[in-house]
Amino acid sequence: MRKVAFYTLGCKLNFSETSTIGRMFEEKGYKKVEFSETPDIFIINTCSVTDNADKKCAKVVREAKKISPNGYVAIIGCYAQLKPKEISELEGVDAVLGAAEKFRLIELLDGFVKTEEPKVLAQEIKETKDFISGYSINDRTRTFLKVQDGCNYQCTFCTIPLARGKSRSDTIEHVIKNAQEIAASETKEVVLTGVNIGDFGIINGKREVRFFDLVKELDKVEGIDRIRISSIEPNLLSNEIIEFCADSERFVPHYHIPLQSGSDKLLQLMRRRYKREVYSSRVELIKKLNPNACIGVDVIVGFPGETEEDFLDTYYFLNELDVSYFHVFTYSERDNTEAVDMEGAVPMKERNRRSKMLRGLSEKKKRAFYESQLGNEYNVLFEHEIQDGYMYGFTDNYVRVRAKYDPMLVNEIKKVKLVSINEEGTVEIEEPEYVYETH
Repeated sequence: MRKVAFYTLGCKLNFSETSTIGRMFEEKGYKKVEFSETPDIFIINTCSVTDNADKKCAKVVREAKKISPNGYVAIIGCYAQLKPKEISELEGVDAVLGAAEKFRLIELLDGFVKTEEPKVLAQEIKETKDFISGYSINDRTRTFLKVQDGCNYQCTFCTIPLARGKSRSDTIEHVIKNAQEIAASETKEVVLTGVNIGDFGIINGKREVRFFDLVKELDKVEGIDRIRISSIEPNLLSNEIIEFCADSERFVPHYHIPLQSGSDKLLQLMRRRYKREVYSSRVELIKKLNPNACIGVDVIVGFPGETEEDFLDTYYFLNELDVSYFHVFTYSERDNTEAVDMEGAVPMKERNRRSKMLRGLSEKKKRAFYESQLGNEYNVLFEHEIQDGYMYGFTDNYVRVRAKYDPMLVNEIKKVKLVSINEEGTVEIEEPEYVYETH
């Protein structure tokens, strides 16, 4: 039985696709193993959001060759679609597969036999039109359920439409089928994933349904305790979605909403489809309906044309917003994007300074949010990982908690009281009491 290992870089969507491909290998008789267990085949699923992600790919290839010098190395994912020739020239790479080919790699690579030259199988992204569904299972405590792929937006900094193609979706009926299969596996939490999930509903190039229609149907699926929306554009997060989720027993009070800039001037340069007032109105409604809701923010720092005044617009806008944490991205130039040719490039030293300022503000926001939750009782889903005798989990509103390890709590939801914030920034709980059966 040949052994195959997987390494995933990037987003939750990549994790759902890696897991799906992993099940394909197992169905064909391969044994799925850890990266360090001298596999015969390595499948590396790549990201290309930043230059750093590209460098990570090269590093993972080097590590694979150290572990199994004769192992077969195949590269898939966004970076593989964008720069297949560049990747094929990396020492140790045997095959590169694009967006349309990655789900057929077992068939296309025909036994994973090394050839004199690396195989490059990546058609033009405009030819990638089919939606391939998928979900992760048994890899983590929560399941990532893919409902949408691709993007029709043309943000000036982004390569994702070039890497994943046009927006396309699963059908509601098939998503529900997948959700029911996940529920049967006793998974407690599902995270909805996609490139632009708020744009869900485009099938064969035409809009058939809306994301809100999917939300309403998923809310009816028995056996899943929690459903989390991974990330959704503010212009697509409608009031009806917010109002429905506020009353839902399954959809959790946690939103991740990309902002990218608090300056309307920069939002226009980025070709975003909203102004900052739209963003603040979404935050206001969420907090009005559930003051304990957690709201995460994506923000880009150092975009071409961003002056100090523009940056401070973003900083003060975020400081005043009732949000809980940020993901801060330092702008990096990407080939084949409009932003590369824009005037007003910000020096890298200045980009890094601004990023550091926003990350500091994010830590303050997160601390303040955690402090506001102390004394409350929440259901926590405890995870598999153990560190120094402790286990961790998340409340439904995304507060990370720590508890003494107890095997009975793994992958279980337990109501606990949040009592304090420890030195590592996670929340300590009042240890749950148990009733032990005697015979």
